[in-house]
Amino acid sequence: MASGMRGRGRMAADGQRVSVIVPNYNYEKTLGACLDAVFAQTHRPYEVIVVDDGSTDRSRDIAARYPCRVIEGGGNRGVSAARNIGARAATGEILFFVDSDVALFPDAIANALAVLAADPTCGCVHGTYDTHPLYDDGPIEHYRVLHAHWWRRRSVGRVNTAIFALAAVRRAAFLAAGPFHEGLRDAEDVEYSDRLARVTGIRLTDTVVGRHDDCAGFAAMLREQYRRSLPLAAFAGAHRMRAGSVAVNPALGVLAAPLVPATLLLGILHPALLAVPLACFGLFLLADPGLLPFVRRERGGAFLVWFVGVHLVAQLAIVAGAAAGLIARLRGTGSPRPLPLTAGR
Repeated sequence: MASGMRGRGRMAADGQRVSVIVPNYNYEKTLGACLDAVFAQTHRPYEVIVVDDGSTDRSRDIAARYPCRVIEGGGNRGVSAARNIGARAATGEILFFVDSDVALFPDAIANALAVLAADPTCGCVHGTYDTHPLYDDGPIEHYRVLHAHWWRRRSVGRVNTAIFALAAVRRAAFLAAGPFHEGLRDAEDVEYSDRLARVTGIRLTDTVVGRHDDCAGFAAMLREQYRRSLPLAAFAGAHRMRAGSVAVNPALGVLAAPLVPATLLLGILHPALLAVPLACFGLFLLADPGLLPFVRRERGGAFLVWFVGVHLVAQLAIVAGAAAGLIARLRGTGSPRPLPLTAGR
């Protein structure tokens, strides 16, 4: 149910009507900052649509303070359903998706439009996170935002992966690719990217930037990594093999990480065999060669040592989740199948 038709502004001088779509579920902490940033854009959006996915906090009250259209999504159906509801309600030629825990830099929409205008074959452009969190909740969050910034930055250019935490897509391209897969609560971007890349070009840019509020607890971070890795066997494995796919974690590092603790037992048999886990650790460090110098430049040597330890454990959670997802898939209880390309036609 929509709360009126507020949130529709005048068409921009260049004729580009941008509909900003904000899916939200229980993000009262960040929703205000997200909407403040949306309404502070140098390119004013034509309309702003907040799709509330069954929040139980004060999110809807916060959204009601802004000149935006608030749509109730009908319960907690997941981010894919919320984005689809927003896209169906939107009237702009450009759909700009931004998560409710992201605050865009003021020129984000303008820069996204510039990328699309410079390349008519590009139907989608997505951006990067800043190197600092939206709210500073401790070192785990700094680990998360630095890593999230890095893997996007090293992949800037023409890609076959779209991440919709902050992304603009031409309406025509969105309709051609079809809706987001509502059976997925994780890896929905990967599944959608495979369809989107078949109908239009995709660019990842470092000119569309936002600050992200990530999870701050160590256990919460590991649970999230594990959960998000469960669909990897169904979607991400095949996607990574395609040219232009964006790899969050290089395969070598993911594979080397569990070998470090696994081979430590060899040292019990003979001290010389400690060379094996050391070699595995070296492979883990070298798998993403620019990451460690980047972290050292941003936060210093002491933080780098801590970062490496957390990063190693995070890879173990990813491997565990991917393995559990593969077992579930072999048993026929894993993630649903991808949607056909014609789903939106």
